[in-house]
Amino acid sequence: MKTLRLALTLCLLLPMTIFAQPKAITAYNREYKTPTSYSELNQYVQELDRSSELLQTKVIGNSVQNRHIFALCFSDGQFGRNPSKLKVLIFTQQHGNEQSGKEAVLLLAKELLKQENLYLFERLDIALIPQINPDGAEINKRTNSNGVDLNRNHLLLDQPETKALHNFFNIYRFDATVDVHEYSPFGESWQNWGYRKNASVTLGALTNPNINASLRKSTNDDALPWVLQFIKNQGYSSAIYTPGGPPGIDYIRHSTFDINDGRQSFGIQNSYSFIQEGMNGSDTYVDNLSHRSVSQLTGLMGFLNYFHANHNKIVNLVKQSREQLINGYSSAKTSIQANHVTNGSGLQLPVVKFQSQEYDTYDSIVIVNDYRPIVNSIKDVETPYGYLLPKDDSKLMDWIKAHQFITEDAIPQSSVIEAYSIESIGTADFEGDQIAIPHVRTEIVSSVNQEEYIILPISQLKGNMIIMALEPESMLGLSTYKNFMYLIQGTKYPVLRIK
Repeated sequence: MKTLRLALTLCLLLPMTIFAQPKAITAYNREYKTPTSYSELNQYVQELDRSSELLQTKVIGNSVQNRHIFALCFSDGQFGRNPSKLKVLIFTQQHGNEQSGKEAVLLLAKELLKQENLYLFERLDIALIPQINPDGAEINKRTNSNGVDLNRNHLLLDQPETKALHNFFNIYRFDATVDVHEYSPFGESWQNWGYRKNASVTLGALTNPNINASLRKSTNDDALPWVLQFIKNQGYSSAIYTPGGPPGIDYIRHSTFDINDGRQSFGIQNSYSFIQEGMNGSDTYVDNLSHRSVSQLTGLMGFLNYFHANHNKIVNLVKQSREQLINGYSSAKTSIQANHVTNGSGLQLPVVKFQSQEYDTYDSIVIVNDYRPIVNSIKDVETPYGYLLPKDDSKLMDWIKAHQFITEDAIPQSSVIEAYSIESIGTADFEGDQIAIPHVRTEIVSSVNQEEYIILPISQLKGNMIIMALEPESMLGLSTYKNFMYLIQGTKYPVLRIK
């Protein structure tokens, strides 16, 4: 019997015969009358772990209430050690009231150990995290026990659950990731409109303009159409994930470009990353849970089959784009403000009558004129060498530690140091929210005491994240969060810029 242990070492796995499937109770055994509980999940993954040497289960961290967060590592060799293999990370239930992702991954874990699916391991190492937010899941609540939306915490990284996820990612530097959620078309605005969306599975890809352009193009133009068709071929409806609406009331877009969510936070590190959003139930709990879970499973199998068929292309694309970040090669400009814009075409949106009880069917097609699928940069800055962060700022120091940023000991001799002066505070619209944005000017600093600062270069995997986080006029910056608003409340911005 293998023991569970913290993910501080590599998952070392040896190929052996597949054994009997676990007998632990899950939602599947109860015909999805209730979701799988944390204790049932705990027992299930341990039994599954004992059933095959293709799998090793790890505890990668704990929730606020000290529940384990499990990662299931599947490989026919040494997990993460074969550079020719594509390393895939699938994680679910950041939001505790989105149950089907967890159930789909539990089904997927069992499917991966079936003889007919072992071909996947010829080219893939696969890690599954069935539940990021076990505390919220137990009470069907969106947030964790600190009241924090974990899928808005990937930039701050101050919650134990998101720290565990990113620490695990940092060990293996996964090439491809899929963040699994649920969307709800049952809001009041859609009810008043009379119709709603009805796609069982919706998918989104990379959108932030600072992510490698080839990665963005491939995830959107190559992978999404392929996986969407795979889902349809299995008998489930699928569509691009398009928040917003209803038509005529609000615009419809292609999800967010913010780097504080699971997809973009790994995408900004030039991972081949996606979001999968299954349709929630009308009660956001058990309504239609069986259909929701199996359709989500279908989407995940679609991604794995696409990754398998295109593993060489993805491995090379990710490797090349990451080398550019790590070696300090970057574009001359970095986007710090952007918006969603139209490409001149409307969207054909299939809809069903709001009260319909049928799934994967539609009543009509609505043409959405205010459709904004493109992310356009509206403010760029010159890409710097790095930044100087004051050592006496404990919040910034904790942030550096949480992200495991690379720091340096000395400022390059030829560098120019700039300081920001805050002249006024304005506002900017970010996806319907008004956020405070300062207007600043810069001036050259003749000298600084290096002993007072941490030197944070951008020549690292999270380099673009660092720029967007620390530029004071960034609409995705640290200063847009309550805990860091103090950064822009004086006349001097405390972070210095190294050119």
